[in-house]
Amino acid sequence: MLTKTILLRTALPLIAIFLSWGINPVYAAGRLAGHGSPYLAMHADDPTDWRDWGPAALAEARRQNRLLLVSIGYFACHWCHVMQRESYRDPEVARLLNDHYIPVKVDRELNSALDAALQAFSERTRGRAGWPLNVFVTPEGYPLFAMQYAPRDEFLRIASALAARWRTGSAELEAAARAAAMVEPAPPLPADLPAAFVKRALEEADFLRGGFGATAKFPQVPQLAALLDLRARHPDLAGFLRLTLDQMAGRGLFDQVAGGFFRYTVDPDWQQPHFEKMLYDNAQLAALYLRASGFLGEPRYRAVAERTLDFVLAQMAEADGYAASLSALDSRGVEGGAYLWPAERIRALLGEADWQLVHRLWALDRAAEYEAGYLPFAHGLPTPEEALAQQTALAKLAGDRAGRAIPRDGKVLAGWNGLLLAALAESGRELPRHAQAAAALYGKVRDRLWTGRSLRKGLAAAAVLTGAELEDYAYVAWGVWHYALASGDAQARRLAVQIQREAWRRFHRAGEFHLEARRLVVAQADAWEEGHTYAPAPLLIELGLASGEADLRRGARAALARAMKMTRGDVFWRAGLVRLSLAAPALAPGLIPVPGGASGAASRPAP
Repeated sequence: MLTKTILLRTALPLIAIFLSWGINPVYAAGRLAGHGSPYLAMHADDPTDWRDWGPAALAEARRQNRLLLVSIGYFACHWCHVMQRESYRDPEVARLLNDHYIPVKVDRELNSALDAALQAFSERTRGRAGWPLNVFVTPEGYPLFAMQYAPRDEFLRIASALAARWRTGSAELEAAARAAAMVEPAPPLPADLPAAFVKRALEEADFLRGGFGATAKFPQVPQLAALLDLRARHPDLAGFLRLTLDQMAGRGLFDQVAGGFFRYTVDPDWQQPHFEKMLYDNAQLAALYLRASGFLGEPRYRAVAERTLDFVLAQMAEADGYAASLSALDSRGVEGGAYLWPAERIRALLGEADWQLVHRLWALDRAAEYEAGYLPFAHGLPTPEEALAQQTALAKLAGDRAGRAIPRDGKVLAGWNGLLLAALAESGRELPRHAQAAAALYGKVRDRLWTGRSLRKGLAAAAVLTGAELEDYAYVAWGVWHYALASGDAQARRLAVQIQREAWRRFHRAGEFHLEARRLVVAQADAWEEGHTYAPAPLLIELGLASGEADLRRGARAALARAMKMTRGDVFWRAGLVRLSLAAPALAPGLIPVPGGASGAASRPAP
């Protein structure tokens, strides 16, 4: 997995304290019942007395002088379910948390800014991040100690030690947490962003298997999109991009039976996925493959995009939009159970002729990597004849899978549906069924998610989810703008402009974008960093520059000029700023000098 620069010096006070306790830092009943978040609602019956996140939880912690345990996860996360079963439902663990902490359960999809801030704290102090994320926070809102999944006994030991230490030395811990909040500024970004980005990307690139890093493989869409934009300056990037796109679409990351991308693979060969399917991944990857089809002259990438969007339309539809995710667990609680078959079942379904083909092609002679069986995909490059026969075999498996239930997080999130709208609109330029789906989704965004003055975070059954954040406004504005461009709908264009203005009004203060309207913890992430999704700031700036509206253009030009001078960090995680620096010469001539006089790319970085 990719690693970022770890600023350990600010974390040393915490590390010393935890080591002195023998902790290695490297390694309500019913309160949530009926919550609009399926993830929070599933914790309603835990013996742990979970609160919902908000000012009331912090106020309670101050009244009782207790640490908060802020536990963040999401419905489709496999290890979140495991930790619930092992720890949060364990009577002894629950008693400890209820007696000595204010336990808070957070759906990271509803509190993405909080999640980003605490993930950044975990990355900085522990050298890693991920879900479930458990952060012990002082009553004043300072993160103290972060950990991801831990077995029950380890989690109980750490929570017990922290509780005991807080009772006898809360002032010391509060001081250590305040010290850890003082982050050294990262080095400034280089003047020639595109060249520096290519250099960093090639340092991380896996030229043998595609993608970035040498362990688990994530579809780094923002970074791949930037490399697509840079292909004209660096023709040698095309081979790496083709390798990566082919590996992601042809192996275990992509569901060969029914379409759609899984979240990531736990191995470097793109073979063993974590089986959750997220709406944002599939929306962003569909748009990426659409762009790659044109930029690289590969029609097969458009076929991947179309199949991905068809999967979303068929499998993730809700009354008011599209569901957030499909779970990694099947209805029996088996990880990947909905996507796997024992070898004997495959043989019975396919018949002898097809079995002889897939037995070799799918490597069914090897031991199964999962208890529930095999994940069907070609382990080598099939011939055209084999590829045709494989499609017949996959269709038979699809019919068998149709009866398998996959639990889903059915909440409709505004931002993620905005990303999907952008992808559907772009595909709909050539494919009528996607144009029709884009028009239907636009109507739902306009009528159900936009109130006329503000954006809802989302909808869940009959519940309205409030608290829309910067990314929600940016993604919805982006989706509506792309729909307006593709359809010629003047009303949609006006709505995109209106949502942009509201985003600037709510989240841009003192020259900076803020991820949320009100920050409750003394930790933050910035609006420029790009990990699994596009950063909101570059999208809003590009929209502002392209809008034709004088006020939005002025604001966008000023924000971009400031960002080019002030933004710091690892350029690999600033891919949005790189893409924007390429597009800006066409959108705002003279704003950004082009190194060496080369022309910037005018193509849009469409999520």
